[in-house]
Amino acid sequence: MKMIRAMVRPEAADIISEGLAEGGFFSMTKMHVFGRGKQKGIKIGDVHYDELPKVMIMLVVKEDAVDEVVDLIKVNAYTGNFGDGKIFVTPVDATYTVRTGETGI
Repeated sequence: MKMIRAMVRPEAADIISEGLAEGGFFSMTKMHVFGRGKQKGIKIGDVHYDELPKVMIMLVVKEDAVDEVVDLIKVNAYTGNFGDGKIFVTPVDATYTVRTGETGI
């Protein structure tokens, strides 16, 4: 299993969620976060915005679905401008359902 965390523009989060659901990936967590990328924020006039609002979309999928999920996120998050986001993929050793005690996704 792999955990996919995508930091994306807030205005893209619902579009990405819908795209993932259409692809059969319904389970996810979305969180509002703040951060900055390589640009170290943005400057508008005399004001420097050090950290920008983003949405983190987090889901765990089977290893054979990682490429499909990453592609769905990339297609739905893309504007071609700085700040479109970043996707991180990490291993997951185990998952447990609290209510039932079941393991696995």
